[in-house]
Amino acid sequence: MAEKNFSNHSKIIDVLNNVAEVIYGKEEVIKLSLAALLTRGHVLLEDVPGVGKTMLVRSLAQSINCHFSRIQFTPDLLPSDVTGVSIYNPKELNFRFIKGPVFGNIVLADEINRTSPKTQSALLEAMEENSVTVDGVTRQLNSPFFVMATQNPVEYDGTYSLPEAQMDRFLLKLKLGYPDYQNELDMLLKNSRHHPIEDIKAVMTQSELLSAQKEASEIYTDLTIHHYIMDIVTHTRNHKDIYLGVSPRGALALMKASKSYAYIEGRDYVIPDDVKYMAPFVLSHRLKLTSEAKYQRKTNENVVESVVQSIRVPVEKGAGT
Repeated sequence: MAEKNFSNHSKIIDVLNNVAEVIYGKEEVIKLSLAALLTRGHVLLEDVPGVGKTMLVRSLAQSINCHFSRIQFTPDLLPSDVTGVSIYNPKELNFRFIKGPVFGNIVLADEINRTSPKTQSALLEAMEENSVTVDGVTRQLNSPFFVMATQNPVEYDGTYSLPEAQMDRFLLKLKLGYPDYQNELDMLLKNSRHHPIEDIKAVMTQSELLSAQKEASEIYTDLTIHHYIMDIVTHTRNHKDIYLGVSPRGALALMKASKSYAYIEGRDYVIPDDVKYMAPFVLSHRLKLTSEAKYQRKTNENVVESVVQSIRVPVEKGAGT
């Protein structure tokens, strides 16, 4: 790193390289997922089936030696299937709480938009407060706690649109996309006998991850960077193509994500390019376009990029303190 001695930075790079052995040609998505993990945020992966969304989450968990938990969302899934349930024990004459799959370190919420909004909301408290409340009792979740949810595009049969409150809980919205020809060919060759995830070993401990999260939170952000973020966020609330702009939670998310990205890049300070790069991933899913913008086939990502391009980039005055 530039000035401070962030001892766990090399471990994060090891995790990045480790996961890249399973997910071919998707270093950008892996890096962004690690940025979310360092920020203590959560990721929504939206893409068609079969592009490696589940493998990405599993390889992350194995690389950090974390407890991996999977929730397969279906139309008949109940909130208690996510958070857990209290069961009466007739011998001891009391209730015993059985933890649900949300009590993991890295939780895969698979096909989250295939279940009802009521069940989707079971994740809200967990993602925001790192706790769940069942039968009036609040229980803390494990630390680290990271949710990576996958969803198929909403035009697919049997899917529900995620409510705005749920979308706002995700730090980033990412897409894997199809691999290019060479990377897919490499995948065929390496998967001919066994899956590469079978060879994944832990390269980072949970305690090292928690230390890295603390180090990432200490990345320096100049006042000019704060103003730059506010200029971008404020413009989304006054843009002709945007019906619902970015919330204050979105502004905080952009700042934290930019710090984590700077950390991964090996700097102990944020530069404007970090903010520009992270803005579409952090902000796009937090706003709603006007009907006219949708009719003109504009996308959230396109509008956010146009917003960022319209804001004057601050001149860097220094690397930090």
